[in-house]
Amino acid sequence: MQPVLNFAALTASLKAKGRRWRVAVVCGTDRATLEALMRGTAEGFIEPWLFIPENFNLKNLPGEVTANPFFHIIPADSDEAAARAAVAMARRGEADLLMKGLIHTDTLLRAVLNKEEGILPRGRLLTHIAAAELPGYPRLLFFSDAAVIPYPTHEQRVQQVAYMIETCHAFGIEEPRIALIHCAETASEKFPHTMGYAEIADRAARGEWGRAIVSGPLDFRTSCDAAALATKGISSPIAGSADGLILPDIEAGNLLYKVLPLFAGAKMAGMLKGPQCPVVLSSRADDAETKYRSLCVGIMNKVGK
Repeated sequence: MQPVLNFAALTASLKAKGRRWRVAVVCGTDRATLEALMRGTAEGFIEPWLFIPENFNLKNLPGEVTANPFFHIIPADSDEAAARAAVAMARRGEADLLMKGLIHTDTLLRAVLNKEEGILPRGRLLTHIAAAELPGYPRLLFFSDAAVIPYPTHEQRVQQVAYMIETCHAFGIEEPRIALIHCAETASEKFPHTMGYAEIADRAARGEWGRAIVSGPLDFRTSCDAAALATKGISSPIAGSADGLILPDIEAGNLLYKVLPLFAGAKMAGMLKGPQCPVVLSSRADDAETKYRSLCVGIMNKVGK
């Protein structure tokens, strides 16, 4: 498989698979979500199942949805009931992807994380992985975590690294380069999270997660700019060409997720990793393009398993 280096290549790769993936959509009634789904359906690689609460007038759905044989509409008593029904579909293995529509994140996550009826297996971590296509950077840049874990413990960070490597492999990157991010290139007891970086890098070097290069601490620039790395006289196997970044906390992740499109013109996408199937958890304010890209990223993760 050729590495998927940008979102256009991602769409092309999914279309070339010649199949449709079932997407369970919770409260998929907003225009941006529906546009994303209509595009994926028209391009031939998704089949949406819309779980819609009864207080929504189905007559307000676009004709392109109600007349499309690939769209399935399932009424529910409430937002909570829609979330439970969509999660149950995923739990039974009948949905390849779960997608958030016009519903509060907390409501959806309660269903996802329910100990008896949810879809997060015991021992698995729920974390967020974002993907950015940046002008001038030759590949997609993945990073974690912008939305779920406030201050990852060492054990959680280890799982984040494992998930990041798995995601990169799904995108055809045979030996992904994962940078463990800090504001400097040396570990310090003043920043306790950096004290575990050497162990994580060593476990990756021993092949615990398959082929991968993990190194840190590195700052953002030395992770993604070979010239900056050389200027600082730093030797790192990342070589200024990171595929993925593991960020120290949710504040750094969330800031990066919002700054990149605002000031760098990045195209963004994101998903939750860890449950039985990927969960597309875009903001209710995200536009159709962002939701479509997130849908594609989630499906690619499913394809790569």
